[in-house]
Amino acid sequence: MTADEVYVDPSALARLYIHQEGSREMAAWRAKIRGPLTVTHHGRVEIVNAICRAAFLGQLPADALTESLSDFDSDFAAGHLSQADILWRAALNQAAELSQRHTPKLGTRSLDVLHVACAVELGLTYFLTLDARQRHLAAAAGLKLVRV
Repeated sequence: MTADEVYVDPSALARLYIHQEGSREMAAWRAKIRGPLTVTHHGRVEIVNAICRAAFLGQLPADALTESLSDFDSDFAAGHLSQADILWRAALNQAAELSQRHTPKLGTRSLDVLHVACAVELGLTYFLTLDARQRHLAAAAGLKLVRV
């Protein structure tokens, strides 16, 4: 498995920039995977918001907030993260189809469905998430699960 085959849910990826449960495991996994990880525009917004929200909740002091946001931007500049070009209409249509087929049984939240749909639309093989419902949806959509 290479980085360009894996969609990492932004809530899991954010753990590389905010110390939370699962951060250590994510860092160890990322150290083993070479190449840039794909991030959608929506995923980028989610990660920035997660970092900023951690500051709001008092989990990140102001200097750490600035450092975390800078580290995130630096990972794009250094090629550790890659901005995905995705056709949003197709991804949203895919999300609606996944919702109709699987949400009645799995109870998946809409943003989690959207990330699985993006992985499918990008033609990725693997999906990494720390969310149980999203993991079930990714498997139902035919993606191989990555465990950390």
